[in-house]
Amino acid sequence: MMSFDWEILREEILLDDSYIRVVRETVRTPACPEGREWTKAVRKPGVTVAPRLVDGSFVMIREERVPARREFWQFPAGQVDAGTSPDEIEAAARRELREEAGCEVEGELKYLGKFFTSPGFTNEHTHQFLATDVKWNPENVAYDAGEYILESRAFSAGELREMIAGGGVGDANTLSLYARLSAGGWLP
Repeated sequence: MMSFDWEILREEILLDDSYIRVVRETVRTPACPEGREWTKAVRKPGVTVAPRLVDGSFVMIREERVPARREFWQFPAGQVDAGTSPDEIEAAARRELREEAGCEVEGELKYLGKFFTSPGFTNEHTHQFLATDVKWNPENVAYDAGEYILESRAFSAGELREMIAGGGVGDANTLSLYARLSAGGWLP
């Protein structure tokens, strides 16, 4: 059996702006060496951080999300604006903690891995972190003008579990990071 690497045979940019690029491409894949056409959304990598306070509770933000037409309780998250090195990804995680939740890491900023948000539609992936012994000052938020963060609040691990089980958390970044925290034994 012959093996092929993934190869772009043809590419057409349908939309290109600062947040998203939409591309129609023909790609040679291992299962389809003659190529298959696909339309994808290209996005910058992201970061999501679970900020854990000394008492074991987690800081979450409540943010208005226009595409979904609702508010979400979620962990702080954002895009990596410059570069993709581990240092640049970690800097983005620290920036999002400060800007969105007013948090500074006093303990460890532990990298937990990454996940793809919707791999059938986009190449977007998010790097996940656990921040321990976080110092939280809600008065120190300084989020971007396009963000509509309504509040931040600390939730115990039990309250967070109940929110997730009851459907009170619907953000994929937060749900995925919670699953990783649970599977890794980082939740009490």
